[in-house]
Amino acid sequence: MAGRPAIDELLALARAGLDRVEPQQLADEVAAGAVVVDIRPVEQRSRDGELPGAVVVDRNVLEWRLDPTSPHRLPIAVDHAVRYIIVCNEGYSSSLAAATLRRLGLSRATDLIGGYRALTSRERST
Repeated sequence: MAGRPAIDELLALARAGLDRVEPQQLADEVAAGAVVVDIRPVEQRSRDGELPGAVVVDRNVLEWRLDPTSPHRLPIAVDHAVRYIIVCNEGYSSSLAAATLRRLGLSRATDLIGGYRALTSRERST
């Protein structure tokens, strides 16, 4: 990976440990019990729309809210086996966030390929 920007290397390493979800798989994942977590900033959610059924968690507090051992956890953070699917705008910061969650022991955390944009463009084309 010589010559690549460091962030590209970090992103590739993060994604190598994830079983990322395609937009067309999201409904099945939710039906199977996955929790969708929208980490887009409020400005993006206001401009582009909310993600129905998603739990909104600001990226800067994500780990504290989803770690079941944290005193600042959300009620959904019941154990380390919860399947979290992290969604950002385009699928970049969500990969990094999901990899961090896995390092916390949330072994089923992953993200949505292409993020909110891929999901909404797919919905518009169907």
